[in-house]
Amino acid sequence: MQTSKSSLAALTLGAIGVVYGDIGTSVLYAVKEVFGSGHVPFTHANVYGVLSVLFWTLTVIVSLKYVVLVLRADNHGEGGLIAMLALASQAVKDRPRLRGWLLGLGIFGTSLFYGDGVITPAISVLSAIEGLEVVSPHFGKAVIPLTLVVLFGLFAVQKRGTAGVGRYFGPVTLVWFSTIAALGVPHIVGHPEILGALSPHHALGFILGNPGISFIILGAVVLCVTGAEALYADLGHFGKRPIRLAWFSVAMPALTINYFGQGALLLSEPSAVKNPFYMMAPDWALVPLVVLATMATVIASQALITGAFSVTKQVIQLGYLPRLNIQHTSVRETGQIYLPFVNWSLFVAIVLAVVMFRNSSNLAAAYGIAVTLDMLITTVLTFFVIRYGWGYPLALCVATTGFFFVVDLAFFSSNLLKLLQGGWFPLMIGGLVFTLMMTWKRGRELLNDKLREDSIGLQDFLASVQANPPMRVDGTAVFLSAEAGVVPNALLHNLKHNKVLHRQNLFVTVRYHETPWIGLDQRLQVAPLGGDCWQVTVNYGFKNELDLPSALRLMHGRGCELETMSTSYFLSRDVVVPTIGSGMAPWREKLFAQMHHNASGVAAFLHLPSNAVVELGSKVEI
Repeated sequence: MQTSKSSLAALTLGAIGVVYGDIGTSVLYAVKEVFGSGHVPFTHANVYGVLSVLFWTLTVIVSLKYVVLVLRADNHGEGGLIAMLALASQAVKDRPRLRGWLLGLGIFGTSLFYGDGVITPAISVLSAIEGLEVVSPHFGKAVIPLTLVVLFGLFAVQKRGTAGVGRYFGPVTLVWFSTIAALGVPHIVGHPEILGALSPHHALGFILGNPGISFIILGAVVLCVTGAEALYADLGHFGKRPIRLAWFSVAMPALTINYFGQGALLLSEPSAVKNPFYMMAPDWALVPLVVLATMATVIASQALITGAFSVTKQVIQLGYLPRLNIQHTSVRETGQIYLPFVNWSLFVAIVLAVVMFRNSSNLAAAYGIAVTLDMLITTVLTFFVIRYGWGYPLALCVATTGFFFVVDLAFFSSNLLKLLQGGWFPLMIGGLVFTLMMTWKRGRELLNDKLREDSIGLQDFLASVQANPPMRVDGTAVFLSAEAGVVPNALLHNLKHNKVLHRQNLFVTVRYHETPWIGLDQRLQVAPLGGDCWQVTVNYGFKNELDLPSALRLMHGRGCELETMSTSYFLSRDVVVPTIGSGMAPWREKLFAQMHHNASGVAAFLHLPSNAVVELGSKVEI
């Protein structure tokens, strides 16, 4: 029992750092942007109304939607948009057209994640360092250079992994939450009447009395839920109970106290609106607070970067992106990975965002469209999961998700007003990533169709070879093929040039499934083909660690014994040649050919020993 309690405490502390680091830093800019927009007349009633809107936004979107409802939709213990997409597509697998539509919607939502992944670290770190301007206006010129230095340092250390510093995420973020709560308490004590804003009637009165203004400021109010998607995405790392406990015992109370403290400050000092968070602090605490805020925003950004690595790996295994160089940064934690291309692409895009938008207020205009559209997509997918996956009554499903759909739609519609001020930037990034994903998926389909057209049946081919057998050499040959039951090009080339057949031959097809994990008992499907040849299908979930040699060792006891030193892996390296025809648009075919050319090798992706790999190339026209 004691071990269980200590484990829960450790997981809860970890969740505070990783899951809530992002939403915890929203206090830096949310209130400032709502009142700084110039749309809300500065009156006591409006301060009460805005605080109430902020509190009930946190309650409805985070507490009710994500913590209570969406966390229930775990896919074998895993969460996130990819896991939700897999659940939804499985729930409607007997409706192929609907399933195709949901897959497209989910992949588009995943693409938007990268747009959000650019804006969130930029606005978080920049808003933290802007606190120096409160210390002294002379520091204003140093804000952008310092921000870029901090961001460069953050991305430069990614290749070392987070195992070393990760243990400090929870404690530092807990100190951050304690600090923001401590900042708010004295101001609330000075104006205890501000707690009246907890009542929803203030939010309703503000919205009904100022419908136009309310709609406009929703684009700024949404800043208080930055990182809410992380709640669900990190389900597999921490579990439901620690995430819920961390929210209701630490994150939600601290955020509420700080927001109400900022509101109380504005009641007594309306001029503090230019940066109410930092102006809550006494002068002596400003510099330490800037340092702590910077640490908190770096941790929030780190969680998002790690999430980008994980999501990219999952998308690759689902077949929507080409293979990328994936480096493991921990010998004990398989989930700790580093993707150099993703890391530096994010960094370049974030630097571009900081340099283009210059300050957190301008970045706030860019923030919101991508994340609210992602929230909307999550709500839609949740409907199909609870209706068709769990079988709940239609009326209950419509009522539950319909309420959240209306809320999400209101926030998304309001953020559309910021499209020209910067909202186009994350949408552009999401659109580019979506184009790459769909081009790769369609290109792979065309390539496989072409290979299938030109293929020879494996069973008949082996029968003809064994009727007039070539010389057999000792060892095992593993031939990889995208399609089971057809002759791999590598085998044809090997017979043509080397005129030999190995003693044992495995024809291996790797299959990726829309489920997070596939156990070792289901890893292999083996069919003997005669003559010491086997057809092997290796099954992986989108979160499984890929290691083909380890998987093939499961052949032990099935009539095929693999010796590591005498096993060779034969791969076909196809060169794609775009042609004019009925495939994709010419520019997409050229894009696919370039992506295919730049994809990392199969050998590294499947952890094949480099000294046992033979690659044989061929040209394929699509």
